[in-house]
Amino acid sequence: MFGVGTILSLLLINFNIMRHYNIFISHSWAYGDAYEKLIKMLDADPRFNYKNYSIPKDDPIHNAPNAIALSKAIQDQMRFCDVIIILAGVYSTYSTWINKEIEIAQSFTNSKPILAIEPWASEKTSSVVKNNADKIVKWNTVSIVGGIRELA
Repeated sequence: MFGVGTILSLLLINFNIMRHYNIFISHSWAYGDAYEKLIKMLDADPRFNYKNYSIPKDDPIHNAPNAIALSKAIQDQMRFCDVIIILAGVYSTYSTWINKEIEIAQSFTNSKPILAIEPWASEKTSSVVKNNADKIVKWNTVSIVGGIRELA
């Protein structure tokens, strides 16, 4: 016989497995390989359901007439997200747009939680990203999915 606490715990675990998460993955289009690998990792987890609100490389917004239009497009995508994911490679420190995406995520009335992912086998990571992250995880599926579930 299960106690009430055990049953509630099982229901909560089942809810988290079945839940659909809306995510925005901040990334540099110049370093798209890490983005693609992350998508493959998330897709490979059969118990993780998500919608990706990131702006893909082939999106016409890349031809935005100015920075304000691109910023607005990013804000519009983030609006629906539960978690903002940022790859915390050292290049992130020098990326104007990743810094802008952090600013946008924090500008919502209920700021969007930021999950920083430290690149696999990295010696240096972005202090800018890590200082603004609500949680920092390592480059593996279990940690990343767990971090999303925790922050959402």
